[in-house]
Amino acid sequence: MINDKKNEIFRQLVENKFQIYNSLFMSLPYDKMTNIGMLLPFLYEESKDGYDKALSPEEIINSFFKNHTDLEYEDQKLELLFKIVQYIERQVVLFDSIEDAAFQKLHSDADSGTVLNLYERALQDHRLTDVRKKLKDFSVKIVFTAHPTQFYPNAVQRIIHDLRDAIQNDSVTNIDVLLQQLGKTPFANKERPTPLDEAMSIMYYLRYVYYQSIGDLYKKLKETFGTDDYHLHPDIIKLGFWPGGDRDGNPFVTADVTLEVAKELRSSILKCYYGHLKNLRRRLSFRSVSEVLEDLSHQLYQAIFQKDFEISETEIIAKIDQAEHILITDHQSLFRELLDDYRDRVKIFGTHFATLDIRQDSRVHQKIVDSIYNHLFKNEEDSEISNQQKFESLLNSDNHVKPNDFEDEIVKDTLRNILNVTKIQQQNGERGLHRYIISNSDEVKDVMNVLALFKISGYQNDDIKMDIVPLFETMEGLINAEAVMRDLYQLPFYQAHLNRRGNQQYIMLGFSDGTKDGGYLKANWEIYRAKERLTAIAKEFGIKVIFFDGRGGPPARGGGKTHDFYASQGKTIANNELELTIQGQTITSVFGNKDQAKYNFEQLLTAGIENDVFENSKKDLTEKERHLIENLAELSFEKYSELKAHPMFVPYLQEMSTLEYYGKTNIGSRPSKRGADGELKFEDLRAIPFVGSWSQLKQNVPGFYGFGTALKILKDEGRFDEVKFLYQHSDFFKTLVLNSMMSMNKTYFPLTYYMKENKKFGEFWNVLFDEFNLSKELMLELTGFKVLMQEEPLNRKSVLIREKIVLPLLSIQQYALMQIQKNHDNKAVYEKLVIRSLFGNINASRNSA
Repeated sequence: MINDKKNEIFRQLVENKFQIYNSLFMSLPYDKMTNIGMLLPFLYEESKDGYDKALSPEEIINSFFKNHTDLEYEDQKLELLFKIVQYIERQVVLFDSIEDAAFQKLHSDADSGTVLNLYERALQDHRLTDVRKKLKDFSVKIVFTAHPTQFYPNAVQRIIHDLRDAIQNDSVTNIDVLLQQLGKTPFANKERPTPLDEAMSIMYYLRYVYYQSIGDLYKKLKETFGTDDYHLHPDIIKLGFWPGGDRDGNPFVTADVTLEVAKELRSSILKCYYGHLKNLRRRLSFRSVSEVLEDLSHQLYQAIFQKDFEISETEIIAKIDQAEHILITDHQSLFRELLDDYRDRVKIFGTHFATLDIRQDSRVHQKIVDSIYNHLFKNEEDSEISNQQKFESLLNSDNHVKPNDFEDEIVKDTLRNILNVTKIQQQNGERGLHRYIISNSDEVKDVMNVLALFKISGYQNDDIKMDIVPLFETMEGLINAEAVMRDLYQLPFYQAHLNRRGNQQYIMLGFSDGTKDGGYLKANWEIYRAKERLTAIAKEFGIKVIFFDGRGGPPARGGGKTHDFYASQGKTIANNELELTIQGQTITSVFGNKDQAKYNFEQLLTAGIENDVFENSKKDLTEKERHLIENLAELSFEKYSELKAHPMFVPYLQEMSTLEYYGKTNIGSRPSKRGADGELKFEDLRAIPFVGSWSQLKQNVPGFYGFGTALKILKDEGRFDEVKFLYQHSDFFKTLVLNSMMSMNKTYFPLTYYMKENKKFGEFWNVLFDEFNLSKELMLELTGFKVLMQEEPLNRKSVLIREKIVLPLLSIQQYALMQIQKNHDNKAVYEKLVIRSLFGNINASRNSA
């Protein structure tokens, strides 16, 4: 009944409005685009009917030109295709804005996973005290990354923001004006953004979305669960920040960039406080109170615009406390709640706004440690010196090194960055920067090398106010994680460091590279098991472990039904904090406006609390269920490993997909692969272009491959009823199945039917197609669904509409790729067409990479 009602609201507020406002495109003043709106439906029909008949994109595009245009020359046809790409890009923006504008009407404060729903459930189950206790010891942290999956430039982002408001108000005049602006505004960056550009782009959301949405959510939590005797901790909702600090594979992130980003974060939050205080002073105009707040306003202004003026979180709160005392004593506490709300924001965001993390690859650190060791001990015979002996020598050395002692730029810059840590902590507070994350952590030395770099830079033990965070992401890394952490916890130097850090250990686990390395099912299971083992070892040593998940947008990178995923983790996994990365379209599609951000923060928060407070037999896996998932994971891993070992695996992506074009889109500062130019190796592939390329092909292999084979083998063994029971009784396994279904629902193999006849890649294409059909067939049988995503009608509708919008775009992209493969005379122009088509396809999918 509820779904029927939501379906009707979706039809009225999303589908119907899109049809109405889409018609406005017909009359917009696009250059040479007046007839695009009339031609596009014909291209859609040619595509839909053509793929049903197994025609190739080339045949479809040629048929479109022949049947619906009188164009004769290739340059005319190419110009039309570019105009169609531009037109569809703007249709995607319109649909995004309409769907986002309907968010409030499609979601209720009483929905499952909201704060109100949590309160009602706690009240009914007599668990209010337990919830309050958990709220004291729990937090949610969203970490923004600079990973290049967001194609909208800042100017377009601002139009989207205004367009959403105009649609909410049904202002046809404003919508018409904004669509005109959209038609004239470029969607592509002329130049690749710098790391600072990326940081400033995300700071827009911090200032104009999260300052308000997080403040409102904290206020809601206080009002719902707070009492005179019980006060919420302001650290319950936190923000993290990677742009400007993440130098893993990005040579453009330097020590100077990190320092500049930290300053901009500080400046941004002070600007928020200044603007908020301006509104606050309009109400608190009382004698003595107004003078205190005016003085604070002047101090904030100076701190923003004068380089030599500093103001701390403590000083800001002291002023607020002073004003509050006068308010209580002389003015009957009038508007005290407004002052209280302001102070809460200062406690939440400090002078840092979001915590800046530093990240670097362990292999880079090892090269730096080698250079420093050779510099200090060059007279010693060190051919037999182990990596462990090197970091131990540096930790115990009385010598200190300076950046200019070295010629290698990466050594110099890393040492400068380490020296800047103290400066950033002094300006932004320790919360502003306190973690150093190490990618590809496989050994003890990967963590200890970082501490050695701090020591050799002149830091005393007590001065290293940093949490060293290993990132386990490959299958090998995940399997070794327990042994690595056990050895670390037993090292006297590391024990002492952890003790100074409150015996708290952050551990990051990478879904993206995990899935790329081990396949969908194996990666998710290994991460689950790694968390269990790491939880047990932490308890053994009296350590509070906090897991930080490197999750992307789609299920293939750990995304999908995030609330259900976290709510499904049982008591065997530490639940001290829920922390995950978001990037690209996930920022705009899940946390892109105040309503969405507040709602989805609530979903994450309640998922973590439900895990500890409420009993649910579907969360805790029995031994039999574990063995079954283990069996499925191993079988799927074998199948996925066969695919990776196939001689056509990397060549297929290179020659038949958009992989080679991600690095040419000017959407991110980071190169699309690790390592130097040369032959492309699987291990050098970044997870984003890897997953994104499968998405552009509408094959989404990383989100399902191997799952179908694993199910088929157990079915052939007569064990399918066991798997059905597992699906019905394990929330964890059910979430994995439903997320994989989401990947398959965005798959459309007819787009590439033409590849099955390809002499070089035909056999490989059929391998992919067979596994997709097998996975879809058996997952529908497993769930009892008639269609994929049957239990999520709204999401399914949204996906179907988006796929319909971009089908002509996909035809154009594949057509262009086919011309490139033929080494066409106009190859450069067709390559540009492929790059332009990337934008609309990625944005329409919203969580495709």
